[in-house]
Amino acid sequence: MTERPNRQILLVERPRGKLEESQFELIDSTIGDPGPGELLVRTVLLSIDPANRAWMQGRTYREQLGAGEVMAGGALCEVVAANGAPIAPGSIVQCEPGWQEYAVVPANRILPVAVRGALSHHMSVLGITGLTAYHGMLDVGRPKKGETVVVSAAAGATGSVAGQIARIIGARVVGVTGSDDKNRLIERDLSFDAAVNHRSDKLREDLAAACPNGIDVYFDNVGGRVLEAVLPLMRTHGRIVCCGAVSQYDSATPAPGPAGVPGQLIVKRLRMEGFLVSDYIGEWAEAQGQLAAWVAAGELAVLEDIVEGLESAPRALIGILAGDNVGKRMVRVAPDPT
Repeated sequence: MTERPNRQILLVERPRGKLEESQFELIDSTIGDPGPGELLVRTVLLSIDPANRAWMQGRTYREQLGAGEVMAGGALCEVVAANGAPIAPGSIVQCEPGWQEYAVVPANRILPVAVRGALSHHMSVLGITGLTAYHGMLDVGRPKKGETVVVSAAAGATGSVAGQIARIIGARVVGVTGSDDKNRLIERDLSFDAAVNHRSDKLREDLAAACPNGIDVYFDNVGGRVLEAVLPLMRTHGRIVCCGAVSQYDSATPAPGPAGVPGQLIVKRLRMEGFLVSDYIGEWAEAQGQLAAWVAAGELAVLEDIVEGLESAPRALIGILAGDNVGKRMVRVAPDPT
């Protein structure tokens, strides 16, 4: 058996409050050959997502992470060796190797990636991020031309794409971000019609001014205070897309609420729906084709935030929970082999 050096990041302590770098440990290890039906993969681009923090709190759509485990995470990887699997070394795959340089993964738990353009785009606009924005906005939110759409975390990975999709189909789009600089960015570079800073003391008033005719679709990435401010402004038969709740993840005692649920839902006959992008896996190829076409036509801008080195992953995750990213955050663990 061949043993190769492998660096890993462990979650050594489950957080009881805000996540800290001390709760992770970078270790030197080794990894062997893949068994039957397995692949040895090398991590190239590691996805950093708010959901990484949610996995530490309890069971979600996956098992809760435990202390001492390799930190979980998705990535774009290069196949190093395959044992009985019909995929060639050098191929690029999407899988969940966790936070480590190499991993052995089941061949039936990977998705081959036919690389077109920049590899990083398959992590951002053509990857899970872009697909989440696409299906969440179009299949759950279903905005119509002329409607008002509000997107929270609008300068982030999913929100930046979701808002642009709504604009492309003819909606009026208002973004909510955490800084005036981000507001200027989404208006200038992503063609949002208006932007609101959620740190404002007058959040509800600012939203009302930006949405004088009310809100038809709210694409919610944050929950909490922003959702509470949006609810009174929703129009009758409006749609709320529940994509994430990042404001609630990094705390042992998330704030209760929001006020207005279920009252506003009943009175205004609102539809509030959660989803997972995996619900639409049979439609991913079509969605990726449309996203790629919009990018090629210059209608959809790509925002990426790439951090260098596996050792940077804990800091990158803590930062994203504080909102310091612009676009899709990822960690480059190995050079691009394409």
